[in-house]
Amino acid sequence: MNIYCSGPISGNTDYQHFYLKIINYIKSLGHIAFSQFNNDFQTPDDITDQYIYLRDINWINHSQLFIAEVSGSSTGVGYEISYTLHQKKIPVLALAHINVKRVTAMLTGCDNELLTLKRYSDQVDLKKIITNFISIHNKDEN
Repeated sequence: MNIYCSGPISGNTDYQHFYLKIINYIKSLGHIAFSQFNNDFQTPDDITDQYIYLRDINWINHSQLFIAEVSGSSTGVGYEISYTLHQKKIPVLALAHINVKRVTAMLTGCDNELLTLKRYSDQVDLKKIITNFISIHNKDEN
């Protein structure tokens, strides 16, 4: 299954290490994890904003699921979630760490049935939530 992974790159990056864990876990399950990161958070200096936009939209367009780390605010992640839910109608799992006091009202107030917002406490919890989300939606694909 193709899964687009999103997380803050230049916004609040306090929980960015969990974003990388999400990507690596999805890959370990045998799925394709569309993300600009492999093992670190280095972005090449020679790519343009337009290239990033077109690449990421293309990845979303070719995904069956979308998983985002939303503990830190990020305009880009919000844009991608909105596009995925409303334009592409692809299921979205938004993950926020339990230490985050407030997740944006644009997610907590959203009643779109394709959006699942879950809190996690650690890497073990994160894996359980992701596995369950993929399992539920993998049945939909078959």
